[in-house]
Amino acid sequence: MEPGWIVSVDDHVVEPPGVWQDRLPQKYKEEGPRIVREAEGEFWVYEGKRFPMDLLEIAAGRSPEKIHEQTTAASRPGKFESGGAASFDDMRPGCYDPVARVQDMDRDHVAASMLFPSFPRFCGQTFNEGTDRELALLCVRAWNDWMTEEWSATAPGRFIPLVILPLWDPRAAAAEIERCAEKGARAFAFSENPTKLGLPSIHDRFRYWDPVFKAANDTQTVVAIHLGSSSQLSRTADDAPAIITTAWHGGVAASGAMLDFLFSGLLFRMPDLKIFLAEGGIGWMPYYLNQAEYFYRLYPGKTADGFPAGADLRQLFRDHIYGCVIVEPTTPNETAEIGVLGEDNVMIETDYPHASSSWPHSIENAERYLEGLEEPARVKVMGANACRVLRFEAATVPAA
Repeated sequence: MEPGWIVSVDDHVVEPPGVWQDRLPQKYKEEGPRIVREAEGEFWVYEGKRFPMDLLEIAAGRSPEKIHEQTTAASRPGKFESGGAASFDDMRPGCYDPVARVQDMDRDHVAASMLFPSFPRFCGQTFNEGTDRELALLCVRAWNDWMTEEWSATAPGRFIPLVILPLWDPRAAAAEIERCAEKGARAFAFSENPTKLGLPSIHDRFRYWDPVFKAANDTQTVVAIHLGSSSQLSRTADDAPAIITTAWHGGVAASGAMLDFLFSGLLFRMPDLKIFLAEGGIGWMPYYLNQAEYFYRLYPGKTADGFPAGADLRQLFRDHIYGCVIVEPTTPNETAEIGVLGEDNVMIETDYPHASSSWPHSIENAERYLEGLEEPARVKVMGANACRVLRFEAATVPAA
């Protein structure tokens, strides 16, 4: 890692129109994902259903005031909820073009970036909800081929390939992990809580997910869990203002995922498994690690069957689980939390091009956020941890 550069483990890509139309068999082109333009704007259409693109997902670089102005105007009656419908004309080219993305990365001092999907959603939920499973599997494979063979190949060493899975079929998912690992994939997207998607939990007594995690373990492909990948948000009350849900859900979902994996027994059966929690932050991690250790001592019999007695939960965390942070000017310095968690278990993310992205100020925000850490620890959090865990060598970039 050159000083003054970041490796971001959580960014996003807006799929260009040809991702599926260029790869699906002719008989599936009509039902497969395609872009249509109508009076309201541009939409994805898949299996006859329309899916708008959201302004909040392509708002990087806009001020909070501008985002509020645009989304308020777009959300008038007759428009879609959330940020309002967007079109490719509303976006920076870096959203959907890899050459333009590298230019935006250079401006932000991002040496390498890993990208989560947009139309498939954070862990491929769109295809998990599809009715034609053969088409859905072809769509998953098409996205993965596009990400590994086309987008990432445009700028070797600048993009860390992440893939999606056919979550409804764990054996097919395991085969996809193995197939994509040979193509250079370093991570796959998984749900923060698969039960919310109508799928078994990772505690399933029939070990539904074992083929997936064994393939991940054997190929050293990292499990990437993004905020919102359960397709549900935690709410304090149905009528609570949206700001409460927005502020609360990240830590709630990510802490649940962390505790699930810590106490599942998976990490003993799959000793090389690595999990990182994208867009969940780290401020809550010391608290929940303390809670985990306290209750493990207090109620040792409450763990899952087969969970070993006397396990070192803190070491289990450090060997397997990684927290990620987006840093904005208002993000408090978390040097103390990093010290508790361990400097090897924290990574930086920029979230480009979402409204919450730190672009184009990521490097200065990160340097302020890490004030107080010694230089070796700063280098780890800025990118060396990501490269180590994901077994990725970033391209050489100029010294800052």
